[in-house]
Amino acid sequence: MTSRKIAVVSAGVSVPSSTRLLADRLAAATASALRERAVDADVDVIELRDHGHELVDNVLTGFPGPSLAAALRSVTDADGLIAVTPTFSASYNGLFKLFFDVLEPESLAGKPALIAATGGTGRHSLVLEHAVRPLFAYLRALVVPTSVFSAPEDWGAGDRTAQSLDQRIARAAGELADLVAARPAQKAADPFLEPTPFEQLLNGS
Repeated sequence: MTSRKIAVVSAGVSVPSSTRLLADRLAAATASALRERAVDADVDVIELRDHGHELVDNVLTGFPGPSLAAALRSVTDADGLIAVTPTFSASYNGLFKLFFDVLEPESLAGKPALIAATGGTGRHSLVLEHAVRPLFAYLRALVVPTSVFSAPEDWGAGDRTAQSLDQRIARAAGELADLVAARPAQKAADPFLEPTPFEQLLNGS
């Protein structure tokens, strides 16, 4: 069985987070869909709240700290990307935007991606089409047709909305798995070509 790397970016800010819950369900569904295609999935979940300070520092200095650099490398080296954001003021939140702002140019070009979002009401679902999808189109990622939005009512047990969410997750995961399985594995970036962190330059190491 071949293997592919899936990076999962979750921009939730609370603990526990419905954004992380949705990200985990999408990751599990994608891994299951890949297994059906005789492909093993190596999933790496990146919680952006853990990198908040480093993201701001990166914007101000132009250099990522060690932890953020590893997260950025995970996305760059992945064969597929799942990106999930909460809805803030009718758009993605600041952590989500900062993370994709500091990625190296062309890092997502041609990379299969699945976009998803959470919000306090179903009326916010258009955030995926008027904010998140245009962002990834600009970054030239290959975004699957089905995006997944979840509101609080989607998490009810056994009702129609919960079943609808399950169906949307399965459909989006299948679309991502099709794209990832059809492509050769991503070649990892050469670590010797990465910039030296600013702190190391200051310390002369």
